Amino acid sequence: MNLFDLTGKVAIITGSSRGIGKAIAERMAEHGAKVVISSRKLEPCEAVAADLNARHGPGTAIAVPANIASKEDLQHLVDQTRKVFGQVDICVCNAASNPYYGPLAGISDDQFRKILDNNIISNHWLIGMVAPEMRERKDGAIIIVSSIGGLRGNAIIGAYNISKAADFQLARNLAHEFGPDNVRVNCIAPGLIKTDFARALWENPETLKRATTAVPLRRIGEPDELAGAAVYLASKAGSFMTGQALVVDGGATI
Repeated sequence: MNLFDLTGKVAIITGSSRGIGKAIAERMAEHGAKVVISSRKLEPCEAVAADLNARHGPGTAIAVPANIASKEDLQHLVDQTRKVFGQVDICVCNAASNPYYGPLAGISDDQFRKILDNNIISNHWLIGMVAPEMRERKDGAIIIVSSIGGLRGNAIIGAYNISKAADFQLARNLAHEFGPDNVRVNCIAPGLIKTDFARALWENPETLKRATTAVPLRRIGEPDELAGAAVYLASKAGSFMTGQALVVDGGATI
């Protein structure tokens, strides 16, 4: 048996029309999973789904747009997944937001709430929607894409880092709750990755130089370099891992 085989599994991946989420969807499909592509806008989701269906066969992927700030949208996402594919085996909470860069003293209440709502509460909502069926089947994998920002302080993205630290604890708590039913909950903690989401941190050459000088690999990561970690956590290969944060950062935190 291939330890990384996902044949017959159904995966919901939020924020999967681009960046890390898209890379995870592509690699999970490559390993046999049916994947649900989701982000706020339908057209980019449909483009990714169409490409996966062309590469891996019709019925590999569907597009279901959802705004993670809307509980109703997330429930629709889960309902449509069940309608088309029958069940949910893997849930990847990848979508997040960060509308503010600067010291915590300058953040508005609305900006702070948006970060906490989108990066923590929305994950709690979605996991709560898919976990019951996983627990009933005694099988399931939940993956939260957190950040190494949740492991250390930062004077510019402090609110974001607070939310990502909370995601680590969310995974630990849910690992305790779901573990007796063989449902695993883990985090991936990326370092700086070349995505549109992190563009403000890598597009400026000076900022990029500061961000990579002390990193052992002397570079930032690519979205696809996170995808293997997600496949591992979702597959038989990661079947004894739960409540953990898998750091993928080029050595930045060592």
